[in-house]
Amino acid sequence: MARNISNNPRESTISIRLTSEERLDMETLAKEMGFRTISDYLRHLHTTQVRKVQGSVENAIPKESTIQEFYQTELGKMYCGDSLDYLFNVADENSVDLIMTSPPFGLVRKKQYGNEDADKYCDWFRPFAEGFKRVLKDTGSLVIDIGGAWIPGSPTRSLYHFELLTMLVKEYGFHLCQEHYWWNPSKLPTPAEWVNVRRVRVKDAVNTVWWLSKTPYPKANNRRILAPYSDSMLELLENGYQAKERPSGHVISDKFSKNNGGAVPPNLLAIANTESSGQYQDYCRKNGYPIHPARFPDQLPEYFIRFLTDPGDFVLDPFGGSCVTGKVAEQLKRHWTCVELNSGYLLGAISRFESAVATEDTKKSKKAKTKSVKYEIWAPCSLPTPDVEEPLIADGGRNRQPSRTSEETE
Repeated sequence: MARNISNNPRESTISIRLTSEERLDMETLAKEMGFRTISDYLRHLHTTQVRKVQGSVENAIPKESTIQEFYQTELGKMYCGDSLDYLFNVADENSVDLIMTSPPFGLVRKKQYGNEDADKYCDWFRPFAEGFKRVLKDTGSLVIDIGGAWIPGSPTRSLYHFELLTMLVKEYGFHLCQEHYWWNPSKLPTPAEWVNVRRVRVKDAVNTVWWLSKTPYPKANNRRILAPYSDSMLELLENGYQAKERPSGHVISDKFSKNNGGAVPPNLLAIANTESSGQYQDYCRKNGYPIHPARFPDQLPEYFIRFLTDPGDFVLDPFGGSCVTGKVAEQLKRHWTCVELNSGYLLGAISRFESAVATEDTKKSKKAKTKSVKYEIWAPCSLPTPDVEEPLIADGGRNRQPSRTSEETE
């Protein structure tokens, strides 16, 4: 009998439930491939997969570093080049407190900033996942803003962003601390074909934002991101609340009426992304630089930087774009690095830090923040329409319906 003489003796076992047909098929295939047992066959499959993943990472890492420092401020740096080069050849291990980024989405239609096809997205992302795990501290967080995609020619959704999350957790050991949803109230009604024309879907206005970490306990404090109390809560704080059990079974104690300075925000982030003009765009147009087409608003990185880091901590955006993350980190006194392949986008990003322009922009930003901005979500069916007046589209939008007047289709 063969003995296991490796340095790691096999002392652990697992049990797999199979049907009789599954076991017979597996035994037959194992024998045809030259394996004595199903155990040997399964170990072979596992080893092959590990080598495949490791090989894809090793092949993707630049062997010689060519990344270049592009611009520097008091607290941060922009690099032009491959972020894998930065993650493996420049950054120190366990050095980053927060990775705050919005990678190219797995969109169906190719964009000029280089997004990957949805079906290849996880394979493309694996080397970055390995790099993120290498540089992130155990107390740090990985925050990924990622939009969904529609399957070409169909009113159905791709699962690529959920597959990405599963891969990060299952293959790389990240923990999902909490999912967030960025609702953009100003989002146009897309996809127009299924929303406006065939009327079988609703407006897609939410991005998923995965908050992950290397351990279940990254540092965080929600007291830094409190929201204003609602009018009803303010009334309760003024008039008091009688401690009692609610119909749901939850017991609300007298501590519920304590004023904590604000409400704990939900994981739905209402942030309109309407900026079409401003110092960044004006600077780019004036100098003939390309305007990055997928900028997230300042409030998104601000929320997570305040929530998950301290002043002096290090924030990294490996898909830097126009360096919104770096700008916000600089304003909040965090060290930062943004990495971007396209030097044209970085040329425009410099405007976010040039003293005269940036100072004026900061004043405008602070002035805007003195105003309370509220977005309203109507309850479902707030404009009820009798079913007989709007019958269901029986074929589910397979065919276009006869067109209506322009007023009816808006």
